[in-house]
Amino acid sequence: MIKIENLSTSYKTIDGDVHVLNDLNFTINDDEIFGIAGESGCGKTTLLKTLYDIVDWPLVIDKGQVVLSGEKDGRPYSFSSGQIRKSWWNNISYVPQAAQSVLDPITRLKKQFLDSIPEEDRKKETKAETLNRVAGYLEELNLSPDILEAYPFQLSGGMRQRVIIALATFMSPGVVLADEPTTALDVVVQRGILMMLTKLQKQLKNTMVIVSHDMGVHYQITDRMGIMYSGSMVELGPTEDIFSDPVHPYTTMLVNALPRVGDKSAKVGIPGRPPALKNPPPGCRFAPRCPYATDMCREQVPEFRQIKPGRYAACHQLKEGGGMTNG
Repeated sequence: MIKIENLSTSYKTIDGDVHVLNDLNFTINDDEIFGIAGESGCGKTTLLKTLYDIVDWPLVIDKGQVVLSGEKDGRPYSFSSGQIRKSWWNNISYVPQAAQSVLDPITRLKKQFLDSIPEEDRKKETKAETLNRVAGYLEELNLSPDILEAYPFQLSGGMRQRVIIALATFMSPGVVLADEPTTALDVVVQRGILMMLTKLQKQLKNTMVIVSHDMGVHYQITDRMGIMYSGSMVELGPTEDIFSDPVHPYTTMLVNALPRVGDKSAKVGIPGRPPALKNPPPGCRFAPRCPYATDMCREQVPEFRQIKPGRYAACHQLKEGGGMTNG
């Protein structure tokens, strides 16, 4: 389980602080695929980097903590102590955005697999035994062991993406973080990647966090999802419920803008644009674009609270049980 508690981060720039994550409070459960959605620039990638402890200047933690079960008996870990970094690959792994570009182009894949295995694990067996294990794992994922002799540039983009996912999951980590794992891939390859991720989560029974701006990706594979807007979490709940009954105005507009098979009606985009994170508006950050906004919305930050069982949202105008007070 991952608990994000009062988490706020910012990037330090010569023009001032850019506040990217704004007081996040939510929980990601064990043995689930959790999705994080939202427009570009809302803080999705920064959240994943923070969870993976890639907190390097100019990114800083302003306040808050993350509690990761399995690390120090579930006590909060320190972003500066390197605790999480010591457990990379083994307990927690990360599939970065544009993952096809992170492989070393002049190193054979077999060496990159060997280098990803913690030293204490490599000492327990010979190199040949380790490579045999890797080959067996690749076959389980419908990948040919022959690719271990290949260089990354010899593989297609979709194949490189599969290799990165295999690297990230080979040590059976309890948490896998994947940032836009299907970006820049055609729809056929995307489906293969999504099926691979779903199979791995069922096989490992771990926690998988998928970041994507593509709502279709979340609908296909996630169990629960959170909707982010301008660095804040605005809605969270079971994926099926969010698509069938969105409660936050922003989520409702996102879902209504999605194309559907057989629906020929014109789709309406969300008017306006997200605010600059360097100087966000007071109150609710969605208020300038929200048709239900009142003076209170423009002045007071809404509380992220439970609206109905398992459903959370941050909106002044939402009644208990769902529904708008003025709509």
